[in-house]
Amino acid sequence: MLRRALFLVLSVWPAALPTAALASDAKPKAPDTAFSAKLRPDILGLSTDATADSARVLFEARFKGHADTQTDIQQQKLGDTGASYIAALNFNLPAGAKQTGELLTGSFSSPASGNRAYFIARNLTFAPDQQPAKADMIKEIMGKYGVPTIVGDQHLYYIYRSGSVMSSGTKYKEATALEALDKPLDPRAAVKLNGETVRGSCVAVIKRAQSKARTLSAMFDEAKGANCDGVLSVQLIPGTAPQRVGIAQFTLLDTKLVVSATAIDDQAIAADQNERKTLPKASAPKL
Repeated sequence: MLRRALFLVLSVWPAALPTAALASDAKPKAPDTAFSAKLRPDILGLSTDATADSARVLFEARFKGHADTQTDIQQQKLGDTGASYIAALNFNLPAGAKQTGELLTGSFSSPASGNRAYFIARNLTFAPDQQPAKADMIKEIMGKYGVPTIVGDQHLYYIYRSGSVMSSGTKYKEATALEALDKPLDPRAAVKLNGETVRGSCVAVIKRAQSKARTLSAMFDEAKGANCDGVLSVQLIPGTAPQRVGIAQFTLLDTKLVVSATAIDDQAIAADQNERKTLPKASAPKL
């Protein structure tokens, strides 16, 4: 797998960043995605059909007026083109005694595959006097995303395959989801989700995605081996009281897009390298 060097640009409101252009000027190819137009989960309106540019507009609007926002724009080079593109966005509003902290993160493929989002996360750290009830959070979550695939270990997991949310056999209601939230995940349900293919656990894949490098090359192997096309995870960590939520973490991973965009990007790099090899090489004139 190709290694792509990263470099960081840190500022509060960075200037516009250049877009990568291949020597061949090939048109972007749309990568495959886990989600259909009718079933496309989003986090604050941001889904995996978003580009880095559209996500940046949303991020900046979200944190407008907060001077203490910490902004991290990560750029990545596409092959040997020398140009760079936005590969990741991280906007962080620190939590305070009276302020709920918020972190928004997005990871994006190269312009060859549309500069599309494949990983989106939102973390909320509630101020002590602003911690919502777990029951209210679950009601909001299920109202937005529907019935989860499996609940437990402080998480509600929505696992997508073939354009729909998979079922583990338990038809959760708000009350049953609340009851299951802080219990261990049902191992029988986990086995059922993996089925006869014995492929990688989608629960494990999204957990590791939250803590490891989120470049396409770093995520490719696990995404390819996952027994799903995409995962939405919502973790509710208890607050000052057990029935309250201190931290809410929303994570969306499109494993199908990771695999597809990797193939498109690698093909674009190979085509660009071949074109550069065929360019005429002029010799210096005699002086």
